[in-house]
Amino acid sequence: MNKVDLCGVNTSKLPLLSSKEKEELLVKIKEGDSLARERFIQGNLRLVLSVIQKFSSRGENADDLFQVGCVGLIKAIDNFDLSVGVKFSTYAVPMIIGEIRRYLRDYNAIRVSRSVKDTAYKALSAKEELIKETGREPSIAEIAKKIDTTEKAVNYALDAIQDPLSLYEPVFHDGGETLFVMDQISDEKVLDESLIDSIALYDALKRLNEKERKIVSMRFFSEKTQMEVANEIGISQAQVSRLEKNAIEHMRKYI
Repeated sequence: MNKVDLCGVNTSKLPLLSSKEKEELLVKIKEGDSLARERFIQGNLRLVLSVIQKFSSRGENADDLFQVGCVGLIKAIDNFDLSVGVKFSTYAVPMIIGEIRRYLRDYNAIRVSRSVKDTAYKALSAKEELIKETGREPSIAEIAKKIDTTEKAVNYALDAIQDPLSLYEPVFHDGGETLFVMDQISDEKVLDESLIDSIALYDALKRLNEKERKIVSMRFFSEKTQMEVANEIGISQAQVSRLEKNAIEHMRKYI
C-alpha cells in the first residue's frame, strides 16, 4: 500500500481538480465529451487511492484494488446525477468501496457458490425489513420463513460470507501481552474432560422420551424460544416449560 507506482500510474503526480473544474467537467461529460471524461477520471484517482488505504490491513494486492477502485469510480461518473445537489466525492466513495467489497467477496480465497451468496444477501435484506417491521432482532426461523427457505440454509449462507480471520489476528491488547485468535482456540481432541462430558450428555439425552428430547434439542441446540417450540410441536408454552424443566432434572440426575 506504500507503492508510488500503481498499475503504471505515478500516484505522487496525480492531478488535483478544483471544485469549479469538477463541476465544469461533469457538465461536459453529460454532453458526451470524452476528453473531459478522461480528465475527470485522472483528476479523481486520488479519491480511489484514499479509499483503498482502508483495505490495507487485508494483505490484498494494491494494484488489483486500485484497478477495481477505478471501475467503481467510472461507474460513479456514469451514474452521477448533477441535479441531486451533492458533491461528487460524497456519491463516489460508497460506489468505490462497494466495488472493492464485491471484488473481495467474489475472489475470496474461500470460494462460495453464487446460490449460497444469493441466499445470504436475501437473508440480510429480510433481516433489515423484519427489524423495521418489529423493532427487534429477528430469529433465524423468522428470516427463513420470510425468504421461504430452511433455517439450516440461512445459517450456512450467513456463515459462508463471513470473512475468514487470521490465527494471528489480535483480539485484545492491554498494554502488555497481545491476545491473538489462536490463543482462544482449543484442541478438543486432547481434552479428555470435554470428551467425557460430551459422551455423558449424549447418553443422558438418549434416556429422555421422544418429546422431551425434541424440546431439549430445539431449545438448546437450535436456540429456539419456548414459544417457537410450542408453536412447532403444537402444545402450550407452559407445557414446554414444564417438560423442559423435567427433562433437565432427569439429565442432571443421570450425569
